Amino acid sequence: MKWHRNLLVSAVFVVLAVIAGVWLYPRLPAEVPTHWDLHNHVNGVTPRFWAAAFPALGVLIVAVLSVVLPAVSPRQFAIRRFEGVWGVLMLVMQGFMLVAGLGILLPGAGYAVSMPSIVMLAAGVLYLLLGNYMGKLRRNFFIGIRTPWTLASDAVWERTHRFGGRLFMLGGLAVVLIAMVDPAPWLLLIVLAVVWLIAAGYSYYIHLQLEGSR
Repeated sequence: MKWHRNLLVSAVFVVLAVIAGVWLYPRLPAEVPTHWDLHNHVNGVTPRFWAAAFPALGVLIVAVLSVVLPAVSPRQFAIRRFEGVWGVLMLVMQGFMLVAGLGILLPGAGYAVSMPSIVMLAAGVLYLLLGNYMGKLRRNFFIGIRTPWTLASDAVWERTHRFGGRLFMLGGLAVVLIAMVDPAPWLLLIVLAVVWLIAAGYSYYIHLQLEGSR
């Protein structure tokens, strides 16, 4: 039943993305700005059709992966052990793809919205939600803090993700505040890099603690 519900929500996201793409298509230029440098200067464009299709394609790809990846996961890393959390986080990722995609299209269509603000707010909320559910993840190859030490030990994975959940929520909150004050892409990259480096370092620290105790 949960999988059916998740697929239904995914279908709603795809339909919304298609409607938005069709609605914005006539307003988009032939070449739509879709890539920016760290100083928020456009350095890449995409043909109008593919730009308009991007939100729907992004949502659809994540939706397909949410079904395919559990099917191909090795047995000892089975996603069914936390399939409820997996389903929720895959929907969160689809929501992020939808919002980020629209955040790119709307300025190209002439609407007075800030692309960096929208994308950074979406990224911040994404990290807040990931952090909230991170402690419920179990060892797998596809989502979470995947280092050699977390993948080798259930104990290291669990302790790292309990700590990582709080860390990701703190990082997400920082990104949201930055987006509201000064939505500079380089600040987003710095925050996310620091979060991942601290989480990876912590996993190694816990590994050393447990190996030392043996």
